[in-house]
Amino acid sequence: MRYSSILSKTSKTAPADEKTINARLLVQAGFVNKLMAGSYSYLPLGLRVLRKIENIIRQEMNNINGQEVLLPALHPSANWKKTGGWEDIDVLFKLKGRTGREYALGQSHEEVITPLVKEYMNSYKDLPVFVYQIQNKYRDELRAKSGILRGREFGMKDMYSFHIDQDDFDKFYEIAKEAYFNIFSQCGLDAKATEASGGSFSKKVSYEFMVLTNAGEDDIFYCNKCEYCINSEIAKIKQQSQCPKCEKGRLLKARASEVGNVFDLGQKYTKDFNLYVLDADHNKVYPIMGCYGIGTTRLMGVIAEKHFDDKGLVWPKSVAPFMFHIVSINPENKMVKYKAENLYKQLKKQGKEVLYDDRNESAGKKLADADLIGIPYRIIISPETIRKEKIEVKERSKVKPRLIDEKRVFDLN
Repeated sequence: MRYSSILSKTSKTAPADEKTINARLLVQAGFVNKLMAGSYSYLPLGLRVLRKIENIIRQEMNNINGQEVLLPALHPSANWKKTGGWEDIDVLFKLKGRTGREYALGQSHEEVITPLVKEYMNSYKDLPVFVYQIQNKYRDELRAKSGILRGREFGMKDMYSFHIDQDDFDKFYEIAKEAYFNIFSQCGLDAKATEASGGSFSKKVSYEFMVLTNAGEDDIFYCNKCEYCINSEIAKIKQQSQCPKCEKGRLLKARASEVGNVFDLGQKYTKDFNLYVLDADHNKVYPIMGCYGIGTTRLMGVIAEKHFDDKGLVWPKSVAPFMFHIVSINPENKMVKYKAENLYKQLKKQGKEVLYDDRNESAGKKLADADLIGIPYRIIISPETIRKEKIEVKERSKVKPRLIDEKRVFDLN
């Protein structure tokens, strides 16, 4: 992609009405555009990051035998009235069509996936089933805030599992938990599985996956010796208390942002929709159901909150919009233009992801934009590098650039 043709451009200053790091940097660097509070457009650079996050999630869900579907976002009110969600869930967007029929915008999809699975499930031999999707959700938040961390429209991966009994659910939870840790690790994040309240979804204890960040909306206690972690809302403990799990570590309090969750839904939705199977003895069994969420757009925001410096974003290689950022210094110089164009074409030919800043701008402007955008490798081609028969490469996460032979750039990854 040539930078001169990208729909969005960087801004000299961050938006004054945004307080969080993710909103300020993502808007300033041209990754997202704010339509209104809680609703953002994802521009070409931002969409590339989002799609990479989604593909990491998709791969891990497929690895644990998840089947991908795409469910409607517009739901009949009858499904929500059947579960009690129509009255009990205050963030539910409710609509009325011209015919007078009532609808809901999906804030979650238990009310849709359960009757869908019912159509294809008859025997205990059909269990377990793991179904997931990646699509937008809608929640009527009273106060949308924190940039793309809390919106009224946002991307989510939600998976639903159906099990013959509690033991089977518990076993799968451990498998899903490992997949979640793999996802967050690949995205450059260190997440903690935190005990929390099930809220309006479930009366049982749920598990939230938290990343420590000052932009977070929750306080958690975590052990400095083991993996134990608990949300402060349900904790009956204090800072520096002894860990109840390992009994060796001390509990530390920290601000954190939720990037995923798991709810044990029990038999609520399968009973609401009369979804049952016959077991080996022909007895009627209502499957145990689990819900597993990851906010895809929220995850992008948390990555931005954790990977930045005083110059801009510093994307992990796994989710960066491009791997290489070619910057031509003095592009009016015919040799500079030739070298930059040729390297751009050669990198593309080898399947490398490369952004080429071909603008006729000052060196200072181009380098500042490159730092702000945060692509892993910045490649500078200038009259000086040509004189030395080298190219200058600087990793965004490192301080000093280095001069290398042009052919060595193809080995960088």
